[in-house]
Amino acid sequence: MRPYERALPIALLRAREATLRPFRAHLDGHGVTVQQWRVIRALAEGAAMTPTDLAERCVLMPPSLSRILKTLTARGLVEQVGDAADGRRKRVAIAAGGRALYDRVAGRSDEIYAELEAAFGADRMDRLLDLLVDLHRVADRMHATEGAGPEAEG
Repeated sequence: MRPYERALPIALLRAREATLRPFRAHLDGHGVTVQQWRVIRALAEGAAMTPTDLAERCVLMPPSLSRILKTLTARGLVEQVGDAADGRRKRVAIAAGGRALYDRVAGRSDEIYAELEAAFGADRMDRLLDLLVDLHRVADRMHATEGAGPEAEG
């Protein structure tokens, strides 16, 4: 096996935690978790979505998304739209309170991202993001063709 410090999942987790640290501190100041912010941001940047589509877009497990939606709905940040009688047609949309929160939080989030990009280098950031998208596609194809089981952690 590769040395622990060179294991891809560990390197990705460490990079994730380091890059999220300033965002997490900023979001904490607004009473929002990183996962809740992903939902608000996804809805603020697009149309209403089904919970299934939203879970996929936000990279959240459906049970986690259900809990998050319950909390965000209770806080008036998101709302259910669509046919209440037909659960398959239920969609989630950002509510006025969620839009106001997004407008308050997004500016500083952009600044944090710009600071990180300036320190890392814009060209390197673009290459990294392209490589991560490619890695995601390759891993998904491998997983689909292998019929692999649960994800390995390292």
